[in-house]
Amino acid sequence: MGKLALLFFTLFVGGVLAAFLVTPVASVLVYKMVYMVNPDSRWWAASIPGLRYSLIASLTMLFVLGVRYKELSALAPWKEQPVFKWILALLITYLLMINIAIVPALHKQFTIEFVKLIVIIFVAYKLINTEKALDACLWAYILGATYIGYVAHSTGRDGQGRVEGIGMIDTGGDSNGTAAALIPALVLLIHKAWLGNKKVKVAAVICGALIANGVVLINSRGAFLGAVCGGLFFVFYMLFSKYQRKGQRGSAILIILLGIGGALYVADDAFWERMGTLKEVEDGDASGSHRIDFWLATFDMMADNPLGVGINGFVQLSPSYLPDHYFDGRTSGKAVHSTWFQVLSEVGWVGFFILIAMLISTMKQSSRAKIYLLERQNFDAYFKLLSLEGAFYSYLVAASFIDRGRAVTLYWLILLILVAANIYFLRYRRAVRY
Repeated sequence: MGKLALLFFTLFVGGVLAAFLVTPVASVLVYKMVYMVNPDSRWWAASIPGLRYSLIASLTMLFVLGVRYKELSALAPWKEQPVFKWILALLITYLLMINIAIVPALHKQFTIEFVKLIVIIFVAYKLINTEKALDACLWAYILGATYIGYVAHSTGRDGQGRVEGIGMIDTGGDSNGTAAALIPALVLLIHKAWLGNKKVKVAAVICGALIANGVVLINSRGAFLGAVCGGLFFVFYMLFSKYQRKGQRGSAILIILLGIGGALYVADDAFWERMGTLKEVEDGDASGSHRIDFWLATFDMMADNPLGVGINGFVQLSPSYLPDHYFDGRTSGKAVHSTWFQVLSEVGWVGFFILIAMLISTMKQSSRAKIYLLERQNFDAYFKLLSLEGAFYSYLVAASFIDRGRAVTLYWLILLILVAANIYFLRYRRAVRY
């Protein structure tokens, strides 16, 4: 058994045992590790037992929660998070679409996967109920992203100048989806590099370098925009927030300089050439601006199908709503290439507004928690929440150019914000009540 295979299998078995014997959150860490590493797609997979690792990790989470439900529910009640109602409402819209979807078989298949994801999110919320558990989950995500960066470096670009087939379980090998899932980790690492101890700072620099290099090799324009937006969001607060720690602005300036220097070091000509196509709007194939035609076509499709067309419905119907030149030499339709328009096309206007309400509700809960933290002058936790918000925004920007409306990373980031709100805000409000 190779070193990577042995390390994965050891961590997996150890994590499952720790979930029963040490702490319930170990089951979440195992789940996240399996999701990020995606062992079945790795070259070393033949060296480990052929188990259904994702299923085992999920069942471990469910079993641990079932055994300790009363205790864990008292620490993290679902009813205190309005976001969960919107998540359930969105799930219900997908379930109702099964009978009227354009491609019912595919819609049913992916809706079942969506059900599984939502169940895991609900379960994980109760299992991640302490600050240490939250930090452990953040590091599990960061280290998973670091591994993907390492794989990207080891694999190298293909003939198309991309790195394909190295992503997480639900990316299907798509490079843009993989890059989008990496960039929130970069925003989280800014917070770690700033407020962590010396060992954490060193780890943050190493992890950040590998992740950034992976994003560069993947060559995703949407991920690049997301990283810039998310990073600037957090650094802006470091620079201009009236809640300042000693040396905060200096640290922000240093992070900016290191970020620019690191970007110039890892980014090659192929990367800058691809990023340069962002301004070539007259050439839709080069810049990706032809996506606007796909987005506008969604409105025409919704005029005929206001309830939506189901999962993969846009692809099937796109030849009827897009100009013929988009299908020259193609035997299949086109995807809409935007999370916003993906959800709109799949579950119609009702589902789209539920998605927006879900995102707004998430940020409102984060804002309530931040206000409470400022009242208590807990500035470290306040900036941790800001880093989570920046990570969330970075993903939303990147996902605006790809179809990730039911992505694990999207709901994982929502979950982390809700967990932080529970730990730093709701728990104290609950204590005052009782």
